[in-house]
Amino acid sequence: MEVTKNNFGVTSDGRAVEVFELRNSAGTTAKIITYGARVQSWTFKNVNVILGYDTIAGYEADDTYKGAVVGRCANRIGGAKFELNGKTYNIDKNDAGKNHLHGGFNGFEKKIWSAEILSDGLKMSVESPNGEGGYPGNFKAEVIYKLTDNNALEISYSATSDADTLCNLTNHSYFNLDGGGDILNQKIQIFADNYTWANDESVPDGRILPVEGTPMDLRNLQKIGEHIDDDFDELNFGRGYDHNYCLGKSGEMKKAAYVESSDGKIKLTVETEMPGVQFYAGNWLNDKKFGKRTGFALESQFYPNAINLPNFDKPILKAGEIFKSKTIYTLS
Repeated sequence: MEVTKNNFGVTSDGRAVEVFELRNSAGTTAKIITYGARVQSWTFKNVNVILGYDTIAGYEADDTYKGAVVGRCANRIGGAKFELNGKTYNIDKNDAGKNHLHGGFNGFEKKIWSAEILSDGLKMSVESPNGEGGYPGNFKAEVIYKLTDNNALEISYSATSDADTLCNLTNHSYFNLDGGGDILNQKIQIFADNYTWANDESVPDGRILPVEGTPMDLRNLQKIGEHIDDDFDELNFGRGYDHNYCLGKSGEMKKAAYVESSDGKIKLTVETEMPGVQFYAGNWLNDKKFGKRTGFALESQFYPNAINLPNFDKPILKAGEIFKSKTIYTLS
């Protein structure tokens, strides 16, 4: 794998942004920018399967986290508060003025990450000071991107903190295996028997429900659009799929999802060590370049609102310990 570096642009507040191109022996390329450690493109068989912008201005205007590593805590925390070690922390209310989403107002998607070219990948690092977004602890995160010769984009996360805090890192790339148009005729399979019920603000209440007999059942390969607009409370709440699927035990690599392009020529497999995956069908995408349902996200994660729900695995990072996880996206 080869890695090359170029300038990508300058943010509106004068910060330089670089782009790194990863290229494997098959000619597949992935471009990563230092603004948000974002996957800007991933080109396979001359098809770019990632939604991205050609300019830094495009990313600065984007409020849908395209391609970004999000944190400290991905997804939603209900009421924008949590209790840790007997203390209540009030964190940024950056989702509908009520809840917390993807790390807050100054999440990792807006930061310039430092980058280091490795012999077999690209290491990116970011720091978050104590109190940022309301979180305790001086927090450091590292992400290593590798593009293997079998066209797998491996994303390895690690993080440390000098105080107990929350940690739930994921990548928020939007995929379109057709390279354009809507995603409704692309076929998806999610290897989960259960999902977490969520209200009309996409905040779970602790219920883990079976997919059996509902339009949430994606265990068999089917078109994304087949049941997306069914009259079902969860789909009505989210205007389509925007839900956490329960995969299994944290720390064990398992298959999360499989997707095919409309013509079946491009296939995506997702494996992760995380216990859940958020399948989001881009129901709220609405900018000039990317409209509604022109991309889907598969975000590996701890369950949303897990810190506030006793039966969910907690995204707690203890002081001095190291959080580690890996998610692998493979094209074929």
